[in-house]
Amino acid sequence: MANQPQAMRRFRLRDIVEDRRIVLMLALGFSSGLPLLLVLGTFTLRLAFSDIDVRAIGLFSYVALPYSLKFLWAPAIDRLNVPVLSARLGRRRAWMVTTQAAVALCLTLMAFSDPKTNLALLGLGAFLVAFCAASQDVVIDGWRIDAAGSDFQGILAATSNLGYRLGLITAGAGALFIASAGGWTLAYLIMAALMLVGMIAALLAPAFDRPRTVQAETPGRSRFWSMRRAVLEPLTELHGRFGGALWGILLLVALFRLPDFLSGVMASPLYRTLGFDLKEIATVTKLYGIWVGIAGGFAGGWALARLGLFPTLLLGAFLAASSHLAFAWLAAGAPEIWRLTVAISIENFCGSFAGIVLIAYMSSLTSPAYAATQYALFSSLYALPGKLIAGSSGFVVAAIGYPAFFVMTSLVGIPVLVLCVAVGRRTGQAEAAAAPARDAQEAGNRIPGPELPTTARAPGAA
Repeated sequence: MANQPQAMRRFRLRDIVEDRRIVLMLALGFSSGLPLLLVLGTFTLRLAFSDIDVRAIGLFSYVALPYSLKFLWAPAIDRLNVPVLSARLGRRRAWMVTTQAAVALCLTLMAFSDPKTNLALLGLGAFLVAFCAASQDVVIDGWRIDAAGSDFQGILAATSNLGYRLGLITAGAGALFIASAGGWTLAYLIMAALMLVGMIAALLAPAFDRPRTVQAETPGRSRFWSMRRAVLEPLTELHGRFGGALWGILLLVALFRLPDFLSGVMASPLYRTLGFDLKEIATVTKLYGIWVGIAGGFAGGWALARLGLFPTLLLGAFLAASSHLAFAWLAAGAPEIWRLTVAISIENFCGSFAGIVLIAYMSSLTSPAYAATQYALFSSLYALPGKLIAGSSGFVVAAIGYPAFFVMTSLVGIPVLVLCVAVGRRTGQAEAAAAPARDAQEAGNRIPGPELPTTARAPGAA
């Protein structure tokens, strides 16, 4: 019989040492973070150091799209069993082991694929790694939610994030140092072997599989009605609160981090073109840079607390776009390590600052009744356009060069700032506060009579 989560109780500091879920979550978080850079930053560096054309490098950014589309097959993972393994391990642990083994096999395929002779096979391996790793994330998130009550979720989420960061450092700086000393094949083979960390944790983890309850359908209500309530009502609720301004808000969310997605794909080829070696790139961009990014995130949180959301949103939009001028400056000068350090400092600090601000802004737009669905909409909207357009960045660089390209990405910030001024003050809290006064005014002009029901009405409206 599957283990059940512990009963809710007050968290104690000694639980960090005594509760094995902490260590297991740390290992699973590491396994979740490890594959990401192996199909993004580290992967593009491998292509750049193999002298692959910059236009092809840009197109290969599409292999990571499964990370943004995993919601499409997440319901299947949540419902289907893995043959044989699910009966022995439980559904979640079986999927974890399966996806982790698949990631390791696909990384092995990437290890033995030479970009110069088997570029298509290498790209296929990267896509399969992204698909399997994204599926692993779905299962690990589900296990984390099932494994703890609300009193322990914060601890497990923080532990998972720490493990994720350790995985990123390993796949970033670690893989680059190994590749510098022993080649890319050795680096990817070691990364594949490190997936054993997650597999061992999955085998040792308790099977917190909760039985699915099948709800009887209400007579006269079809499955389409359930879909309408689950999908359409959150959207109509947003439109009911924001009206026509919703289109400006959606455009703001879609464009806010677009410069980062465009420039991020071309950063690794730039380092190679300037002449930096793998050790220098690993030290500055992967080790030093990650701590600067953490500092930028804390600065964003501090600014939100001291300045408020709207002023910080304007500041974040300005910093996110203008920071790319540091890469333009780097591209136009000599390949000196201090110049790389300055550019990475500006880029990572401002990027993390803007990221925290965008998260706060998207969160403020949601309604408590539909928070999960509405936030998922915003988070997908902010990521997908940039990733879809980023594939063409290599062609732009080939046409106008690196300095002009990074100046161009900074100019994207101009319409973002205009949108911030236009709709940046329209948050869910502000609309909710204005709703009673607006409803009272409308009530004074309303002709008495029966009223048609609507799902678009803001919460609290009469």
